[in-house]
Amino acid sequence: MTLQQIFVFAALGLLAGRLYSRISRPRLLFAASALAVFWLQPAALVRGFDFWLPAASLSLAALVWALTLPAGASMSRENKLAAAALALGGLLLAATRYLNTPLLTASRPPQVELVAALVAVLAGLAWLAARSLRGRAAVLGAASIAILAVLIALKAEPLARGLSAWLRSLGGQDPALATALDINWLGFSYIAFRLVHTLRDRAAGRLPQLGLRDFVTYIVFFPALTAGPIERVERFVPQLHERFLLGAAELQAAGQRLVTGLFMKFVLADALAYFALNPTLGAQTHSTVWMWVLLIAYAWRIFFDFAGYTHIAIGLGLLFGVRLPENFARPYSQPNLTAFWNSWHITLAQWFRAYFFNPLTRFLRTHNWPVWAVILVGQVSTMALIGLWHGVTLNFLIWGLWHGVGLFLHSQFAAARKGRPAPARWQHALSVAGTFLYVALGWVWFVLPQPAQALHVLRVLFGSG
Repeated sequence: MTLQQIFVFAALGLLAGRLYSRISRPRLLFAASALAVFWLQPAALVRGFDFWLPAASLSLAALVWALTLPAGASMSRENKLAAAALALGGLLLAATRYLNTPLLTASRPPQVELVAALVAVLAGLAWLAARSLRGRAAVLGAASIAILAVLIALKAEPLARGLSAWLRSLGGQDPALATALDINWLGFSYIAFRLVHTLRDRAAGRLPQLGLRDFVTYIVFFPALTAGPIERVERFVPQLHERFLLGAAELQAAGQRLVTGLFMKFVLADALAYFALNPTLGAQTHSTVWMWVLLIAYAWRIFFDFAGYTHIAIGLGLLFGVRLPENFARPYSQPNLTAFWNSWHITLAQWFRAYFFNPLTRFLRTHNWPVWAVILVGQVSTMALIGLWHGVTLNFLIWGLWHGVGLFLHSQFAAARKGRPAPARWQHALSVAGTFLYVALGWVWFVLPQPAQALHVLRVLFGSG
């Protein structure tokens, strides 16, 4: 989100707080979220995709909602109104192509007739999903795999470039100009995890019955669309229906989070960016001392960047009566790597723990694997996937493996020390410093795109560059 977008959302929150006695907060958040998906989407180099990508986010939300309907659920009037609002909103937005300046999209929307045809196709698919496919384990599993496949295609550079070339050729553009960055689907990483969460919970029988309006709001809630956190639907939706008044206490809490987030992101993180480690500075620096300065600057820059956006998301959520979960809790003050991952990108780690680590380790235990092997495979594979979630590259994979191995070693160390007295204060301080050092060295693989670049930086850091 840009500063302008953050200020507009904050102003909307202040205005809405004055109107809740006369307007429905769930309907307001549904409309605002559905429109914000288009407004937040940056310009796309593939023609028309700054319209089609947000439209695809809303369409996926509607289709997954239809698939997760419980047995016996009928299409209520509220659901029909929400579906009609989504269709009509898409058509009206497409009609803005006839204005001199697009209202919400970065470029001119596609033809209204084309949008109308696709709305009709989606309506048919949603009807089929709700009537014949909903709740089937195989269908829910296939939908999860399809969503993750799209995520992999967007994260893997060769696949993303090939997809871009194909889409360019469909639109009459030169496919030779395709790059992996052409399809910048805003927020899809988080949207995909929310969709898979609901599909998996529906398959397990844990998903509560949800209306289309609330489900779509949950998937594309605008404060958390660009950088998370990954909220759970059973915690999010009830908040939409609680009585909420924007009083002095709520304003103070939201204001503190917004000011903190803005300062972290747009002052500290942006200032550190000037001398934080990056591919150019990493290649040009041959001094061990300065390389450590660059690395430590990057460690704090990425923290202020991520944590700043989380504060902003939580602050905006509070203005609209939704308390989003915390995502960062002083991670660099933790005495070991396990505590670090309980404090860094908390909701992402919780998602992988719930939907990958726990099922995998349960499966391995039923096959009589030794405990240490279950922990090793579970932690290393989980962290490898978290690394690849940031991008399907060798460096992200190594970054994940670095943390997976570190977590395994700490778990074995903690098991060996079980029952011993708590460490002294100086030992705790050394543990905090050692954990920070381990995490900082891992950032070398995270920030640099090629293994050769990372190895060069590591050699310089240890005086052999």
